[in-house]
Amino acid sequence: MTFTSTSIKSSKRYGEKLLYSASVGLTALLLSQTAAAISTKNVTYTVDNQPYEGYYAKADKPNAPFILLIHDWDGLTDYERKRADMLASEGYNVLAADMFGQSIRPTTIEDNKRLTGALYDDRSKMRRLLQGALNAGQAQGNDARTGVTMGYCFGGTVALELARSGFPQKAFVPFHGAFDTPIGQSYDKTTGEILVFHGSADESVSLESFATLGKTLEAAKVPHEMLTYSGAPHAFSVFGSDRYDARADERSWKRYLDFLAEAYK
Repeated sequence: MTFTSTSIKSSKRYGEKLLYSASVGLTALLLSQTAAAISTKNVTYTVDNQPYEGYYAKADKPNAPFILLIHDWDGLTDYERKRADMLASEGYNVLAADMFGQSIRPTTIEDNKRLTGALYDDRSKMRRLLQGALNAGQAQGNDARTGVTMGYCFGGTVALELARSGFPQKAFVPFHGAFDTPIGQSYDKTTGEILVFHGSADESVSLESFATLGKTLEAAKVPHEMLTYSGAPHAFSVFGSDRYDARADERSWKRYLDFLAEAYK
């Protein structure tokens, strides 16, 4: 890839997604992120002559590593913004990308299915949107080619799409994403490591699919680390939802931060 200019969750989750204080453990997790100052802003960019609006959280340090964060199937919400802020507080510049379009923020499961389904059916567009987001991150002064791409659920699936594209980055990190490899694709061009977080009780993405991804990455000789959390359902990291699992969230977040520290030491 080169720079250019340019599942089903319960409906209850969407009404609860902004409730951040789901547990004492989560409160401690969030408080640990508040020490460092950060700056934030919305960033508008263009893909295929259409406007998209991401969210940029900048760390208070020079030459901070870059992270591209891809949202869940309900679009860029306060959940992704909060995660971006948490990472910026840890010393990373984070662009939470927009995969649907400026002002397109779905509010129903039907909209979620329609918007994500269109991208699943058009992988070329999905990759152009990733290019556009990476360009937007680059325009903020970051080196996207030494960055990390992460994502939640739908976003985790998109992060793996970028990995298969061969775009050079340090790592690709899906949190409770989907793992099927589209027909005609492979991980033969993947350059970075893959770190996977998955709930063993996920009824949307099976442990068999998780294991198949591991076998696929091993066959392609892609460095990878794959972790599962017992009892954790799909979308286990979404604090405030009925699927939130504090133990799985806290452990996966800690491992992710340790992984990033190791990658950029």
